[in-house]
Amino acid sequence: MSKLLVYSLLIISFIIGLGAGYTLTPEYASTMRSEKVAMAPLGKADRFIDQRYLNGVIAHHLTAIDLAKQALEKSHREEIRTLSEEIIKSDEASIKQLMAYKLSWYKDGRLVNDFNRINLGNNDKRFDLRFLNALISHHDEAIETAKEISGKSTRDEVLNLADNINQSLWKNKLVLEQWRHDWYAID
Repeated sequence: MSKLLVYSLLIISFIIGLGAGYTLTPEYASTMRSEKVAMAPLGKADRFIDQRYLNGVIAHHLTAIDLAKQALEKSHREEIRTLSEEIIKSDEASIKQLMAYKLSWYKDGRLVNDFNRINLGNNDKRFDLRFLNALISHHDEAIETAKEISGKSTRDEVLNLADNINQSLWKNKLVLEQWRHDWYAID
């Protein structure tokens, strides 16, 4: 067997192994993210800190809505479908409120169109696992950003929003982790 053939087979095996690991592990959804991060670090506490946070939260909600729409289309679990409907309803309402803040505080009525689109893949037996993993990771990102803005903003509305996000997403994350444990025996 020639060295070229051996090296070619090794490379092909590596690529196949990487592909199998990529699609079969619980971390699948988090690796499906595009390079841009919706809730990027907010930077210094300047007069636009709240505007950056509002845009980040809007992008965060748009990602959640996108995930929820995929779940409504592909999941057969009633719990996932109910959660997805709740996400869409509450996040759409929240976006309206955040846009009102932007307009009032910054005269900024621009829509946020740039957000993470996570492709959860086909409707197979691990679809719900990918959804749960993506949503858990998504919650972690928002919780960290809420902590960051809590130390930088002086607006009561923003501080209350960050506190509400932190509390509600922690509770929701515990439910998602319990479902993941119950359905897939993953902690």
